[in-house]
Amino acid sequence: MKEMYKPIRKSFFDVPVLELAENLVGQYIVHEQTEGLLVARIVETEAYHGPEDRAAHSFSNRPTKRTEIMFGAAGSVYTYQMHTHTLMNVVAGPIGTPHAVLIRAAEPVEGFEQMKENRGNKLKMTDWTNGPGKLSKALDVTMDYYGQHWTDKPLFIAEGPETVEIMKGPRVGIGNSEEAVYYPWRFFEKDNSYVSKYRA
Repeated sequence: MKEMYKPIRKSFFDVPVLELAENLVGQYIVHEQTEGLLVARIVETEAYHGPEDRAAHSFSNRPTKRTEIMFGAAGSVYTYQMHTHTLMNVVAGPIGTPHAVLIRAAEPVEGFEQMKENRGNKLKMTDWTNGPGKLSKALDVTMDYYGQHWTDKPLFIAEGPETVEIMKGPRVGIGNSEEAVYYPWRFFEKDNSYVSKYRA
């Protein structure tokens, strides 16, 4: 197992949600499994700004069974189900401030054969991880990680190799969120083929 993949420092997460969403682009997601490492480099994220954001699960500012962890420590894992898919999020903000960052897409780095099998052998590589549900399936991430921390193995975020040119734009799939539809809170690596397709 490569020593280069080490959990990122906890202080990495102690920044405002918009800054964290941008900083996550270029970092690694690492999932250690008995078969080997599954590693992908984050290329797209979306910030959700809690009670001030109609698109956020925590817009009501009341904890529910699903959103309880959003009110917890920055860097906690917030997983939730959408149409049978598991989506991965990073909790942001001080305790009691329910902000989060959705990890929307990533580029495969290691564990190609296992990712291919997880996603279906007939798919082209760019379709393995170019959406949040696809990414979780490729990395074999389930709801079992809800409430853990992104610095705790076997699923963790590790420091990426280099800075990237980051673009900003509206978030995806939130058409019923009134003015929040237009907030430029999606961050993505310029010209990366794994960034999910944006439809206005």
